[in-house]
Amino acid sequence: MEKKLDCILLVDDDKDDNFFHKIILEEMNISKTIAVARNGIEALEFLKNENNPTPDLIFLDINMPKMNGWEFLDEYIQLQMVQKAKVIMVMLTTSQNPEDHAKSEHFSEVVGYNSKPLTAEIVTKIMTQNFPDYV
Repeated sequence: MEKKLDCILLVDDDKDDNFFHKIILEEMNISKTIAVARNGIEALEFLKNENNPTPDLIFLDINMPKMNGWEFLDEYIQLQMVQKAKVIMVMLTTSQNPEDHAKSEHFSEVVGYNSKPLTAEIVTKIMTQNFPDYV
């Protein structure tokens, strides 16, 4: 892949998941930067820091300490447009609760809802649907 995303942000408290997901994304070679935030607070701090690249794609877990995925989304909506410009957000979770999937559809910022673990097939589908110029 010649054209790469500037940044992918993994928002998840599970170190093993982040490690595995980062390997998948690095092997696919689709992004210049892969950043990790272990909860919603860290993710918001990352987005607000002008020295960090604005993510093109965020994979967001639901169940995290300090600030979960839903609380993050509530805060994310309030960010200035420059801090959330061009961001595609995908829920990536172990939650099997159908109410969580339904709730995710109420956020226009969320374009997908997938179960962990992240796979190359899931990433390819997301890229094809949301970043066709990069595939």
